[in-house]
Amino acid sequence: MAHEKLSPRQKMIGMMYLVLTAMLALNVSKDAVEAFKKVDNGLQLTVKNYALKNNLIYAEFDRAAAENPAKAGGYRNTAYEVKQRADELVNYLHDIKVAIIREAEGDNSPALRGSLIITDSIRKIDENNIPSQILLGAKHDGLAYGLKSLINEYRTFLIDVLDGKNLAAEASIRTSLNTDDGKDAAGDPAIWEVHTFYHLPLVGCIVLLSKIQVDVRNAETEVLNYLYSQIDASSFKFNKLNAIVIPKSNYVTVGSNYEATIFISAADTTAQPVITVENQQLEVDESGKGLYSVRATSIGQRSYKGTIAMKSPDGSIKNYNFSETYNVGEPNVICSPTAMNVMYSGIENPLDVSVPGVDPQNIKVRVVNGTYSAKKVRNPRGEYFRGNWAVKPEGVGKNVQVIVSTDVGGRVTNYAPYEFRVKPIPPPEARFGNKSSGSISRSVAVAQQGVFAVLPDFDFDLIYEITGFTILYSDRMGDIERSSNSSALTSDQKELLNRLTRGKNLIIKDIKARGPDGVKELASIVLKID
Repeated sequence: MAHEKLSPRQKMIGMMYLVLTAMLALNVSKDAVEAFKKVDNGLQLTVKNYALKNNLIYAEFDRAAAENPAKAGGYRNTAYEVKQRADELVNYLHDIKVAIIREAEGDNSPALRGSLIITDSIRKIDENNIPSQILLGAKHDGLAYGLKSLINEYRTFLIDVLDGKNLAAEASIRTSLNTDDGKDAAGDPAIWEVHTFYHLPLVGCIVLLSKIQVDVRNAETEVLNYLYSQIDASSFKFNKLNAIVIPKSNYVTVGSNYEATIFISAADTTAQPVITVENQQLEVDESGKGLYSVRATSIGQRSYKGTIAMKSPDGSIKNYNFSETYNVGEPNVICSPTAMNVMYSGIENPLDVSVPGVDPQNIKVRVVNGTYSAKKVRNPRGEYFRGNWAVKPEGVGKNVQVIVSTDVGGRVTNYAPYEFRVKPIPPPEARFGNKSSGSISRSVAVAQQGVFAVLPDFDFDLIYEITGFTILYSDRMGDIERSSNSSALTSDQKELLNRLTRGKNLIIKDIKARGPDGVKELASIVLKID
């Protein structure tokens, strides 16, 4: 993987940063320091551009994983873990900048608009004590020490992901995210925290933190490009081939056909396999699959065997033997819920109803204590449940009976009814930062966009939409509540989250969610900030 090529604008920003850093060392005038605002604006634009480009890569991971979960799913999961780590570090850097500006200019600083920083509106640009107090002083737990730890963990994580397979990217990450100790102005040894941040003017410190954000996003891009390149690199190379037999059913009835699809698990369009079953060569389609069909004439277990012949890259013929058994029995009905052994009130429950050897068009269904439809059921995400019937119970307390009959050539057969218990849908669980209780870090809490509802360990893929919630914030001035009429945090709620400190409780209450069975009030969320 090649390194990210910098645009002329990015090169210019980097050069300006180096020049202005040198100017700081010379204690130049306040007017000269004003130029740092332009540098920070450029750096922030670069951070946003990286985020946009990375989002496009994540979309490609989603597409690849949807098309081939086995091949791309693992890389997609790792990519999103990279995203989580990068977002955590970028948000931590942003929080430091907010803390510095707020300490220097107060909560009403024109440079702060909620959690947004307006660099051009910073007034105390040459203040050089407060940044050191925030980053190195004991009053604020020396945020630079935590920052160094996060950078080190992030760098180690990315290098572990690369696993020594991309030395150029690894070298780039080691350089851009380097936290080695250096020397102070007098040439004496100094730890990274002091060497990097001590006695910097406020705007210079903001610029430096923005530069680290750029480095974090750039390293994220490096690793994402590597991971995406590995999707095809990890494709199967025909070093192991298996014969696959997929019967439509292992159980057939007298008068019906047993059918099975037989194919090699790795296909090559330039060399079709030769499939032979019981000395009979099958026709093979362009995908390398052959269809074996034989009529069942008597009850009992049947077996067959054959060979798949495939030409190897060296020209030799490789034979892969297989064998399969199936059972032939009398006709009977099969009726079972697709996803569970009960039905749930308020929704359509998908149901498979089939009679071996009978065309589905000749099957009739009647439901007692419920309604039904002879069609596939689409869930809220637009996906089809597996099943050819949908049953909706009348309500909890009455069991549902499914009565099946068949009409083949004018001969009607009735089967014993199937009975199902009916249960209510369990209440969903509200979550914030994927948690409903316990503790949560401040940086993770501030990074959230809203409250979501889930149904943990529930068989159906139902969606409940949060329609409103309230955040309660308590401090020495009293309780403050801010409400939202949707699942998303409002700007007022985000401002409350920015006030949270370690040891405080974050309370989210009055949570309401709308689902297929109506609107429900959910339990409150109580999280301790750590």
